Amino acid sequence: MALDLLLILVIAVAAVIGFVIGKVLTDHYWQIDKLPKLIEDRLKTSRSVLGGQFAEQLAPYLPDFPFSPTEARFIGKPIDFIVFKGADTKEISEVIFVEVKSGNARVNAHEKNLKTAIEQGKVKWVEYRIPKDITTKK
Repeated sequence: MALDLLLILVIAVAAVIGFVIGKVLTDHYWQIDKLPKLIEDRLKTSRSVLGGQFAEQLAPYLPDFPFSPTEARFIGKPIDFIVFKGADTKEISEVIFVEVKSGNARVNAHEKNLKTAIEQGKVKWVEYRIPKDITTKK
């Protein structure tokens, strides 16, 4: 009797495992026909992102960029450029933060926070001195 119960339990567990494996494989099989579309969508997104990143770095050399390319320094994150207006003549009169967008890209929350901090004048100058014992030979 106990052996019969054990055999029934083993068959039930095997049936459940078989059902789960079958479901996973079937779901995976039905996804395969969607694979070319998924790949195409991912490639479009990747191209768009890479194109935007490439364009960001070229922005200072495009005809309508409003600042001298030699005064712009690419940062990338969290802002694309910092422009030191007047740096060409060694008389910096203004520091300008520039975010470059292309296509349908929008300013994200992190960039909005940075913009707010800048507009509220929460910008400082800090000079950091490296300890002498690090830079001198002992």
